[in-house]
Amino acid sequence: MVTAGDFKNGLTIEYEGNIYQIIEFQHVKPGKGAAFVRTKMKNIKNGGAIEKSFRPQEKFENAIIERTKMQYLYNDGELYYFMNVETYDQVGLTADVIGDSLKFVRENDEVTTVSHNGSIFDIEPPMFAELEVTECEPGEKGNTATGATKPCTVETGAVVYVPLFVNLGDRLKIDTRTGEYLSRV
Repeated sequence: MVTAGDFKNGLTIEYEGNIYQIIEFQHVKPGKGAAFVRTKMKNIKNGGAIEKSFRPQEKFENAIIERTKMQYLYNDGELYYFMNVETYDQVGLTADVIGDSLKFVRENDEVTTVSHNGSIFDIEPPMFAELEVTECEPGEKGNTATGATKPCTVETGAVVYVPLFVNLGDRLKIDTRTGEYLSRV
């Protein structure tokens, strides 16, 4: 248990049946009346942010978030299958849980699953991915003065905007958080 007076940035708590992470907090002592803690919290499961005020002595349950290294195995059309790299246990997850987090992840790549009380609610891909270009239009000469880009499809099916000098078959380093091209490999 943690009280509102003990809030710190990054702390995860259970509140109204949801899991929240404290983004900002401020202890307020008005000239008149009781002190309170003004907080901005982010719902970890759906990403929504709320602002709430609490009395400093209000108690909350700590939410323990577990991160586990898993290997993405395959998709059978209905479920996405992952294997724990330490215990070799397999888990099948629906597309609702996955979202677009596997956009730059190939089969057999390692990801991190995020869970609470054994229930996985998010997938974190590695920060960078090295993928091969499978579809790409040739760049036009003389169109480079403005730092022009063109769309290319990589081996996972995702579309990335790249400089004109990138060609079919090149391997690219991509930032998976933003989907931006970083360099050729």
